[in-house]
Amino acid sequence: MSRWFVCLMLACSTSVFAAPALPEAEAPPPAPWTAQVRGQLAGLGQSVASQAHDVAGHASDLVAAATGFLGVPYRRGGSSAETGFDCSGFVRSIFQQTRGLLLPRRAVEQAASTEKIDQRELQPGDLVFFNTMRRAFSHVGIYVGDGKFIHAPRSGASVRVEDMQASYWKKRFNGARRVGGEAGLDTDLQAAAAVQPSIPVIR
Repeated sequence: MSRWFVCLMLACSTSVFAAPALPEAEAPPPAPWTAQVRGQLAGLGQSVASQAHDVAGHASDLVAAATGFLGVPYRRGGSSAETGFDCSGFVRSIFQQTRGLLLPRRAVEQAASTEKIDQRELQPGDLVFFNTMRRAFSHVGIYVGDGKFIHAPRSGASVRVEDMQASYWKKRFNGARRVGGEAGLDTDLQAAAAVQPSIPVIR
């Protein structure tokens, strides 16, 4: 092999393997709004957590108030601890006392005026409905958690907690509802309150 050919091969290989490295691409600078977005997301997370805490607090207060009436006797048409409760009267009284909401008087009306939810979504404070009189939504109670609810069951009984998985209640379950915001307010009572004259302040 001629000498000049060997020199040419060495020169070519050097040019291939010793080529200068290309500069690495620089990472783009962070967008000026990144910190702002992160701040907004953090604020949103805190807001959601605060709302969840408030909701849990309301549910705890409501359930605690409901269990405070354990043992109050059932009375058809009753809506107070003094006279006794029927099922819808009990629910209505608890929501009025703890959340300032005036639900409709009858169980079927309470079902119609509140938000339908799946049974798997039940949380303490939600409403549970049953068919106990051969018609839908004829009985109502308040879910207290762990598959149990509190209610005013029937004549001769008193306010008590029962298991929704008990055979009697399981086969009569009609659905679950959630009371939220202004939902379920008794509009007739609201209107009456709106026209009620204010009481003058005596100084």
